[in-house]
Amino acid sequence: MKRQIGSRTEIQTDSDIAISVKNLHKSFNLPTEQAFGLKQAIFNRIRGIKGYKEQKVLRGLNFEIKKGEFIGIIGRNGSGKSTLLKILAGIYYPEKGEITVNGTLVPFIELGVGFNPELTGRENVYMNGALLGFSNEEMDAMYDDIWKFAELEDFQDQKLKNYSSGMQVRLAFSIAIRAQGDILLLDEVLAVGDAAFQQKCNDYFASLKDSNQTVILVTHSMENVRKFCNRALLLENGEIIKEGNPDKIADAYLKLWS
Repeated sequence: MKRQIGSRTEIQTDSDIAISVKNLHKSFNLPTEQAFGLKQAIFNRIRGIKGYKEQKVLRGLNFEIKKGEFIGIIGRNGSGKSTLLKILAGIYYPEKGEITVNGTLVPFIELGVGFNPELTGRENVYMNGALLGFSNEEMDAMYDDIWKFAELEDFQDQKLKNYSSGMQVRLAFSIAIRAQGDILLLDEVLAVGDAAFQQKCNDYFASLKDSNQTVILVTHSMENVRKFCNRALLLENGEIIKEGNPDKIADAYLKLWS
């Protein structure tokens, strides 16, 4: 199966490559001067004033991720790692380059998107499950496990607006991990909840590593890079400046701050 989405291709083959990225570029236009009214806009155009500047976020990235790898993508704020993750997830489109995804991909980005604060926790579980592609029958089968994992059994029939932000993220995370995919994209989701719940999340991701699940983790936690990843990429100014052994890449990341 092969599906072309802009510069992104999803394909099912027997290749041992889960994701291939070639010459990936992405820029954003940042406004520098606001034009008040049509007359000012025309005047700015005549003078050659664009009213924005181009920010290059990704500058020709090239890498491959093999099936079964747990790979960390790290870098300082503004290095381009979250933009890369959103391009891989199909949220952003690159202006140049090619991405080939071999298998189904599930993003763990912005947990809880689609939740309705005016609905109960129970109603939100079924609604969020539907957004992930589950039928009512499938949600019935996993419903009790979702609440048990989130440790929120006593709050099922309360409106979501009465949940704390931490409770909402725990519930969203517990729903999201039910989604089945060949490749998981994770953006700092290991940081959800209190210490006890984070340990539960750590145990879950350790099980993913043990089962050779393909995982891409974008994080600032060098502890998690060392603990879970078998390879890491270090981004700086939209470029990969180092890649390889996670311990060495974590050390290189820390040296950027010294």
